[in-house]
Order: sequence, then structure tokens, then C-alpha cells
Amino acid sequence: MKKRFKVAIQMDPLEKINPNEDSTFLIAKEAQDRDYKIFHYLPKDISLKNNKIIALGSYFKIINSKKKFFKKEKQQSVNLNDFHCVLIRQDPPFNMEYITATYFLEMLNKNVMVINNPSEIRNNPEKLSMFKFKNIIPQTLISENLKEIENFIKKNPFTILKPMYGNGGEGIAKVKRGSLKNNQIINKMIKKYKGAIIAQKFIKEIDKGDRRIILIDGDYVGSVARIPKKGSIKANFHAGGSAQKTSLVFKDRKICKILKPYLKNKGLFFTGIDVIGNYLTEINVTSPTGMQEINKLNSVKLEKIFWDKLEKKITK
Repeated sequence: MKKRFKVAIQMDPLEKINPNEDSTFLIAKEAQDRDYKIFHYLPKDISLKNNKIIALGSYFKIINSKKKFFKKEKQQSVNLNDFHCVLIRQDPPFNMEYITATYFLEMLNKNVMVINNPSEIRNNPEKLSMFKFKNIIPQTLISENLKEIENFIKKNPFTILKPMYGNGGEGIAKVKRGSLKNNQIINKMIKKYKGAIIAQKFIKEIDKGDRRIILIDGDYVGSVARIPKKGSIKANFHAGGSAQKTSLVFKDRKICKILKPYLKNKGLFFTGIDVIGNYLTEINVTSPTGMQEINKLNSVKLEKIFWDKLEKKITK
């Protein structure tokens, strides 16, 4: 008889999930189709109690309803060591609640599979870990120093500025060398996001799309080109980008090959890398998206690949 897996999902409120766009919805729906028991809790509701990692949340089922896609059971506290797998699927950015949750999840028994590895999520911020691969990234500066950023902008006709810990295209700006507005834009970003910002050489191939490439256990399983609206530089789906079918183009295959050993070694099982032209621009390890768009454009089911590969790793 096949074992009935118990899966806990640490993520944002279910009420905020769009079942027509969200990757976690697909993963949860496939888990339910395989007769797994699924439990949901918020990052703030995980606790360390007498050396036990306790989460307050609810088992739930996905239902076919126009009003909402889920039905929760009564809220309860569970011991996460009783689960086969914990999926970390909340959106960035980092904060102390997020950091604390990764510390707690590290304390789970080794036979509880945590995806992705909590210590490596913490050690690989989306916009920082790419610096381990300096030969495949664009010219980039991360700094809170106004003079450093000004000097970087002078070296290129156009520069992209973005917050260090933003997501979904939030706060991205394109600035022109010599513009009198640059200082104002930089200072406003530093003040708003309370820390360092990223300055990156503008990559003109953005008009062909910012490619989201999904890697499962280090292997390429699919990709989608996110095309910015006319006159925009923001390709993220949350920022109005549109999905276009794509395969491995430019240096995508080489980039995937370079990243695979690192991702497997660090336990970063489910990742979404962002590539523009020939350059890696981000490695998303917390809550990568893009599954639904890839599925629709290519008539595939990435969530099946996800669970097929993960089942083989679950030993409990």
C-alpha cells in the first residue's frame, strides 16, 4: 500500500492566492490528487516549544467553488516532525520573522524534507547569490553609498536600479547617465527601502523578455519569457509582463549547466532563475513562480515532475 504523505506548506494566507496564476496552488493540487494530507500555516505561527517545532494552522482541501478554492479544517497545533515534507513558499522579502522561521525549520529531524533547505534559503538572497557566478552576470553594484552609485551610473548609458530585497518588479527604475534626477531617485530608494540598492547595467535584450527558467533538483524543466508592456522595463507578471513561449536560448543551456552542481549541493531543490540576454540576473529560491504560464504554453504539468522527483527523496 502506498504511503500517505503529510505535507506542511509555510506560506502567505490562502485567501491571497490566485488559483489561476499561483505555482503553489498547482503544487498543492497535485499533492491532493496523490492523496497527500496538506497543512497550511503562516510564518508567524511557527514556534519552538520544549525542543519541538510547532505550527499553528489548518489542514485544507482544494475544492471546485467560484467563491474560494479551499476548505479549511479547524485550526490546530501540529508537530512538524510528524510530517514527511515542509514546503517554504511564502513571498520574500527577508525580515526577522522570516529569518526566525528558517532557524526553527533547521531544527527538524533529518527525515523531514524541507524544500528548500532553510539555511541555504537564508544564505542565498535572491539578488545576492548570483555573485558566486561572476562570469555569467551583468556589471552590478550593491551599495548604500550615493557616490559609489553615482560613479557606477556614469560608466553606462543606462542603468537599472532596484531594491535589494524587493520582489515582483517592485521599485525598479531605469536611469540615464548624466540625468539631473538621478540623485533624487537614488536617495528616495535608499530612504524607502532602508538599505542598499542594486545598480545593474541595462541589458538591451530585455525587449526579447526576461526569461524565468524553472529548475527542479538542478534540472531544467521549463521556461517562459516575460515580456514588458510597451514603454516599460518591468517584465515580472506581477508588474504587468506578459507570458511568451520560449525554449533555452542565448546562453541559457550553459547557465543551467553551471548552476546545477551548486543548487544540488545546497539543497535548493526548486528554483527559478531569471536570465536576460546572456546574463543571469537572479536566483529565486524562496517562492519561485512561473509554473502555470509554462504549463499553459507548453501543455506540460511541472507539478507532476516536482512531486515525482521529491517523492524519491522523501525517506520517512
